[in-house]
Amino acid sequence: MKKASRKAKRFVVCLSNAGYAASLDVRKIYVSLPDEIAEKRGMLRVIDESGEDYLFPSSRFAAIDLPKDVERAIGAG
Repeated sequence: MKKASRKAKRFVVCLSNAGYAASLDVRKIYVSLPDEIAEKRGMLRVIDESGEDYLFPSSRFAAIDLPKDVERAIGAG
């Protein structure tokens, strides 16, 4: 997979895992990578625990801002 710069990463929280219970946890914070083509199709590229990124419906997530110290603590900042 193509690596994105740290500035390009953003944080999202899972609002619903309907249809994706094995892949997503509700209320969990995920790192999202930019993907213009996917976003035009209503999808969001999200990195899971394995370190791989997958496409999910963007309606399942909400973008969030985290303090820099929290970003560093979770290893994504």
